[in-house]
Amino acid sequence: MNTDTLTTVADTLANAMSPVTGTSQESLNVLDLAMKGGWIMIILAILSIIGIYIFFERYSVLRNAAQKNPSLLARLHDNIKDKDFKSALNYCKRLNTPVSRILAKGVKDYRFDNASIRQALDNSAGLEIAALEKGLPVLSTISAVAPMLGFLGTVTGMVQAFWNMSQAGDNIEVASLSGGIYEAMVTTVGGLVVGIIAIFAYNYLVSKVDKVQNAMEADIISFLEIVTETKEEALSNQAPVVATANVETVASVKVAPTETATVVETPNEPKEQDSSVVFNAPEI
Repeated sequence: MNTDTLTTVADTLANAMSPVTGTSQESLNVLDLAMKGGWIMIILAILSIIGIYIFFERYSVLRNAAQKNPSLLARLHDNIKDKDFKSALNYCKRLNTPVSRILAKGVKDYRFDNASIRQALDNSAGLEIAALEKGLPVLSTISAVAPMLGFLGTVTGMVQAFWNMSQAGDNIEVASLSGGIYEAMVTTVGGLVVGIIAIFAYNYLVSKVDKVQNAMEADIISFLEIVTETKEEALSNQAPVVATANVETVASVKVAPTETATVVETPNEPKEQDSSVVFNAPEI
């Protein structure tokens, strides 16, 4: 392309600026702009719908999970203290929250040592956190892919514009270039808008998950304190009974040798009398 061709393109664009500017207010809107973005804008629209659905669905789930029941730990403390594990499990099942499901696992494993209970609680908490994070990887992917799709639209639009320019030769018109330029600019804007909104939504939901996880950890620690307290109370109540049993055992062990010694000494007395009778018989 020579200097004369570039001059012709510049003059054509300058002459076309005034009519385009005069009609932009009545013809240019978001829908028309999006339609000029080509097939990539359809993909971006689908991604935006998926992202909006994931955000509101996860927001509702996390809001319900973050609601704290102040009577949960107190109720479990009373039931465990009374050895009423069935009522504790039924109460957790009736609440049906992530925290109640985690603590229900601890109630089931109450008879194990504290280390085993802690491990079971941590495993159950990991499963609940994984369930709360459902959909977040998809939202993160949308935040990364959307700008890349916008840049792809930019490249394809510019390729189309230059292709039209090369085919037009010296008779270059603005209409032959506008389609590719629209596609290039609109897809860039669309991809950036979808990506920015998605990354903000993702980070917000991650912060909500972290808050729920911290609340779960606090409830797990409180539950372990309840388990330790109730077990110590049970051991202190059983201590006098164990001491009495030990005393009776020791007493029985001490009496047994005495009775055995008596049995051994009794048969020796007849033997001494028999030997004396046999010795005196010849003298008579």
